[in-house]
Amino acid sequence: MEAAAKVQRQMVRLRGRSYVAFVFVPTVPIQDWLQEIDATIARSPGFFAGRPVVIDLSSVDLSQSGIAHLLTSLQDRNIRVLGIEGVEEGRLTPTMPPLLSGGRSCVVEPSAPKKAEAKAVTKPTSLLLDSPVRSGQTVIFPEGDVTILGSVGSGAEVVAGGSIHIYGALRGRAMAGVNGHTSARIYCQKIEAELLAIDGFYQTADDIDAALRGKPAQAWLQGNTMRITALN
Repeated sequence: MEAAAKVQRQMVRLRGRSYVAFVFVPTVPIQDWLQEIDATIARSPGFFAGRPVVIDLSSVDLSQSGIAHLLTSLQDRNIRVLGIEGVEEGRLTPTMPPLLSGGRSCVVEPSAPKKAEAKAVTKPTSLLLDSPVRSGQTVIFPEGDVTILGSVGSGAEVVAGGSIHIYGALRGRAMAGVNGHTSARIYCQKIEAELLAIDGFYQTADDIDAALRGKPAQAWLQGNTMRITALN
């Protein structure tokens, strides 16, 4: 009877899931680096709001109090830190975000086919959307190019491992080459973008030549500089 009275405990169900996070790499002096963050937020308000962020401290030597001050400074800017990497665990307190390891860039590398496999499954290298991307929506496709047969609304976001082709107005954010593809480009029929980025190099609305706004345009990298020109 006692055994029958025992309540069956259900196992906790765990699932793995991947998210695209921004990785901040602070540089010294920290105050100057924070001013660059402030300038980015001023040009594109809400850009970091609600987005997972990881802090890579491998390029700086901060004490425990210095790390705490940095985290507080970012929190004051509505930037949530998901985790920390590149630092000794002893410098973190239990109230700080966890120490992360094993993070990988969004790189898709082809693997050699195994002889034992009868048939290889090929992943798509491009994504085609035949409807607009509306405000608040996010499209993430790290495997290759993204083509949109419509517009990208203000507040919307498109993230691609390759190039981005928009056959309409681009009013939101477009981030191409997130795999480290420096040859990726962004094309649109009407540029009114809040932000353009290729392999981490970006320009906000204030950086884009006013003469190009509302016209067909393309963006690409020339060294470490993003170029935006008219699309003929």
